[in-house]
Amino acid sequence: MEKKYFAESELIINEDGSIFHLHVKPEQLADKVILVGDPGRVDLVASHFDTKECAVESREFRTVTGTYKGKRITVISTGIGCDNIDIVMNEVDALANIDFETRHEKETLRSLEIVRIGTCGGLQLYTPAGTFVCSEYSIGFDGLLNFYAGRNAVCDLQMERALLNHLGWSGNMCQPAPYAIAADKELVERIAADDMVRGITVACGGFFGPQGRELRIPLTDPNQNEKLENFEYNGKHITNFEMESSALAGLARLMGHKATTVCMVIANRRIKKADTGYKSHIDDLIKEVLERL
Repeated sequence: MEKKYFAESELIINEDGSIFHLHVKPEQLADKVILVGDPGRVDLVASHFDTKECAVESREFRTVTGTYKGKRITVISTGIGCDNIDIVMNEVDALANIDFETRHEKETLRSLEIVRIGTCGGLQLYTPAGTFVCSEYSIGFDGLLNFYAGRNAVCDLQMERALLNHLGWSGNMCQPAPYAIAADKELVERIAADDMVRGITVACGGFFGPQGRELRIPLTDPNQNEKLENFEYNGKHITNFEMESSALAGLARLMGHKATTVCMVIANRRIKKADTGYKSHIDDLIKEVLERL
């Protein structure tokens, strides 16, 4: 079978041999990858490295590759949102699995281990501020995975239908078409261990209205969050809101990588409490992930 050729307009490579947005070269990518939203958090993760071999910065994308206790790890900032995850995941996969000289897929494909470390809003009484949550499943309200072939084969279609019926969105063209995707089971077991909350994470296409926050513009469904809090599927509940986990889990599954998301709750939407001083505590989560990745 003839290998697919990736044209210059589809796979954009910079003059220095780096990928278009990240400005990272193939040899600079480790098999273990940590994603963070905030570019400033890259340095916090890398501060624990024993050695550093490269540091690259382009727009909101900052990358450092180094070693931690003998493990080679790359940490990349993605910025906010599933649209940025689409950029980072496709470019990371290209770095791993496309030959930049021939523009063909490599003979032997690399499977990466990818963990996103972020912050989130808790939706249950047992997820107060400071809780570490590992996403066993993610539900995407962003719609991104719906643009990729094979979406139905990797998603939990029954969970999607159950949620649509629960929210009353079935047949409503004005509402998003959610997709439900499981994180890699082995990676969840290793990262969450026995001291993190596990559950279903909803990834939203915005911070305010899509997450049920109402400022000056009224919401389409003021009861959305209450419905999400009460949703149950096979004994699992929706534990938290964030904005990236679904695209990460879905694209990783389609590409053949292992991925999950772990977040620290900084606001509990149910009890209306937030911790704006969370930055001093997220380093504890970073250290846990570095040990377990």
